[in-house]
Amino acid sequence: MPESLYLATNENATGKRMIALGVMELAVRRFNRVVFFRPVVRESAELDQSIQLMRARYKLPHTAGQMSGVTRTEARKLLAEDRYDELIQRVQQRFKAIQQDADFAVVEGTSFQGLVPELEFELNADFAVNFGCAIMPVYSAHGKSVGDCVQSIQIGNDSLTDHGGHVLATIVNQIDDDKAKSIREAFEETKLGGDEPIYFIPESPLLRQPTLREIQVGLDAKVLNGDEKSLDREVTRLKVAAMQLPGFLERLYSGSLVITPGDRSDIVAGCALACLNSDGPSPAGMVLTGGLAPPEALLRLLRFPGCLPILTTTDDTFTAANRASMVKAEIGINSPRKVESAIGLFERYVDGDELADRLKAPNTASLTPMLFEYSLMQKAREQRVRIVLPEGNEPRILQAVDSLRRRDVADIVLLGDPVAIRATASQVGVNLLAATDQLEDAVTIINPATSPLREEFAKEYFELRKHKGVTMDVARDRMLEVSYFGTMMVRRGLAGGMVSGAIHTTANTIRPAFEFIKTKPGVKVVSSVFLMCLKHSVLVYGDCAVIPNPTAEELSEIGSSSADTARQFGIEPRVAMLSYSTGESGHGEDVERVRKATGLLRSMRPDLPIEGPLQYDAAIDPAVAAAKLPSSEVAGRATVFVFPDLNTGNNTYKAVQRSAGAVAIGPVLQGLRKPVNDLSRGCTVADIVNTVAITAIQAQASTDPMWERSQS
Repeated sequence: MPESLYLATNENATGKRMIALGVMELAVRRFNRVVFFRPVVRESAELDQSIQLMRARYKLPHTAGQMSGVTRTEARKLLAEDRYDELIQRVQQRFKAIQQDADFAVVEGTSFQGLVPELEFELNADFAVNFGCAIMPVYSAHGKSVGDCVQSIQIGNDSLTDHGGHVLATIVNQIDDDKAKSIREAFEETKLGGDEPIYFIPESPLLRQPTLREIQVGLDAKVLNGDEKSLDREVTRLKVAAMQLPGFLERLYSGSLVITPGDRSDIVAGCALACLNSDGPSPAGMVLTGGLAPPEALLRLLRFPGCLPILTTTDDTFTAANRASMVKAEIGINSPRKVESAIGLFERYVDGDELADRLKAPNTASLTPMLFEYSLMQKAREQRVRIVLPEGNEPRILQAVDSLRRRDVADIVLLGDPVAIRATASQVGVNLLAATDQLEDAVTIINPATSPLREEFAKEYFELRKHKGVTMDVARDRMLEVSYFGTMMVRRGLAGGMVSGAIHTTANTIRPAFEFIKTKPGVKVVSSVFLMCLKHSVLVYGDCAVIPNPTAEELSEIGSSSADTARQFGIEPRVAMLSYSTGESGHGEDVERVRKATGLLRSMRPDLPIEGPLQYDAAIDPAVAAAKLPSSEVAGRATVFVFPDLNTGNNTYKAVQRSAGAVAIGPVLQGLRKPVNDLSRGCTVADIVNTVAITAIQAQASTDPMWERSQS
């Protein structure tokens, strides 16, 4: 079975690091111990961007030195001295030393920069064969004719096979839009690759766009204005400002890097104003040349949140523009949006399950956190739904939207003032206007105050709540509240679900859902679960957020709903009804309530494995379970934990989260006809992304034809 995969290429700039990132993402979900290795690095392992990225993202335990073979200088010296075999052996020893600690190894081959070009492809083939790796060659179709592309891959794969290599699959990367169809047809006609799959990945303009940070390093420039975060913005094009301000502004494009002499205060002021205009062409930043700087009075005006990033260099304008044009975009630890885009592209165009099968990756018995997150994204993509986010002006929400678009997870609606939202987006470097990575622009912005839907929604809300004393004036005011407006969109089918709570309270988020989304047929209570991502498993905790003191009947419903939620997200439900005693050992009102709830749940759901009352240790620890309930199919291996009350559940989930370093996703509301989910006000961008994916999956499963017809 292949215990390692070697990524080889036949030229520079094929997007090999993007593929390495995708393979690592797949490998860490399927194997317990994964290592990354580079046979030849440029100057030192510590400066190698691929090693830096993989160590940081996947928290790899090895040092940079252990993850590399030799430097280019060392390799060139050995090759010049005709010590080819010694080079192979030296790098092989380094690789085997790190491989012995791993279940799987990902090797990113050389990059055709600085070695002997006519030997480099052969060198990669010999590295792979002597490492014992299967090979996945990566070819670029960018700028090539269809015939040249096919011929290049035929020659490359034949050469790898001639050297004794095993080609597991082939990647054709960076395919220009106008050639995509013809390239696919050409490969189908030639049947290149035989039984080995060929994956076709389109060109992504974003991945070729350098960040301001990369420009700064390339120019050896200083930061005159802006913060660290602003340097992560991508540059779509270079624009030299030589003419007067009015003519220049007519030629300014969003995402441009403006290069101009440092004494052009008019251009600096004009670019700063362009950044403040949410509907205008906001530049990514500026480079001021000649070692000149604007007056301090002007610079003080530029120091506002999300301000215009400005670099300064002693180069003249021509030299600075020329050097900036030579800066190459990289996928690295300082380009998080590129990382998200790269993973999104790989997951969309490479069949991960097929590739894992070819790698003989083990079927994971337990659902690991990374595999769970991956499954969320995959399930959300299966049937794209629209999710409304009422807190459109919150920076974390906008950053999450950026990530969701790059991962192609869901269509998004933001609520709020479009001018304010776009201004905030500009400040955090998020582009909501232009298409990204061949995706249609999926972000819609609706202002409840000016939307024609407001009156329509108000009339419906009035009809639904007039028996509670709601007047039309009150209904119109309610629809100015983004949570009510967003929830009405969900009720009317204009959105599949809603996620809120980053800046609103839980009550603000879920009260409208209680008023007019209502519960599913046969469900009497709305409850919640947290999806607890531990190191080697994902568990379901309910209810830790909604019902303070549930009755036995409510506990049984919480158990039933929690089991359904678990199964919906790929977790096989084994339900533990928790209490302070196990089995028949304890008595008292609280234990009897759990015992009654267990009986009700067994009657309600004979399809589920259920045990209760159970103490937490007996539910999760096989050794304790063997002593207390040896014949139980749930004790010691429970996946769904139903707590007896909110006090116990809330404290337990927080204790596990902090003490075990678990990631808690939720609360995920269950029991509603349509999904509405609440965020913590301390949520991270990753929390928002995961919650939107969960809501999208719930929306896919919440189709209720009878209810839909009643709303039309």
